[in-house]
Amino acid sequence: MLEINRVVLEQGKEKTFATAIDWPGWSRSGNSGDDAMRVLAEYTGRYQVIADMAGVVGFDEASSSLVVVDTLTGNSTTDFGAPDKISAIDHEPMSTDECERQLALLQACWTFFDEIAARVSAELRDEPLGGGRDRDEIIGHTWLVEVGYAKSIGVNTPSDQIDTPEELRAHRAAVLAGMREVNHDQRETGWPLRYCIRRIAWHVLDHAWEMEDKDLTGQED
Repeated sequence: MLEINRVVLEQGKEKTFATAIDWPGWSRSGNSGDDAMRVLAEYTGRYQVIADMAGVVGFDEASSSLVVVDTLTGNSTTDFGAPDKISAIDHEPMSTDECERQLALLQACWTFFDEIAARVSAELRDEPLGGGRDRDEIIGHTWLVEVGYAKSIGVNTPSDQIDTPEELRAHRAAVLAGMREVNHDQRETGWPLRYCIRRIAWHVLDHAWEMEDKDLTGQED
């Protein structure tokens, strides 16, 4: 029976990530392991949207019985704000069905990001201390970082070829094809496939939720 309730903690000096490693993108940070688990739980409803969009079953049961199965020592990237450490679970081989399950969730993260980007205000609420990216800056940043992440599995889209929705769709199709090929061949890559999927999904969702939370649509000046 497939285990889908596993959580990996990544503990830095200042920040800890709790990652539901079988649900790509469902990864939240806090000041401690307990705090990160609390924040992860707070995002259950928001990730349910992704599971529903993907048509992937089992999220209700998994989210109600999360179990920490590994604790990793984080690094400066962890404290900066990204889940950077690779778990032994990330090296586990995937069946074709499990790979397709994870890719369906990744595609749902992409779709959700695109939907949020299409409806939020161009200007977004500032950070508490001022500054922060506006919508188009977040979109450009997310696309560019995704191109960099994809290189870890051998998908080398030039950064100047993701300027349009059509080019982005072509890049994403190449990513999916590359991931399926890596899984089929059980090929070693710069990042383990499980980790690459969850890292891309986390980054996409993190910024989608950021835009959603900072949306100024309908607010008076």
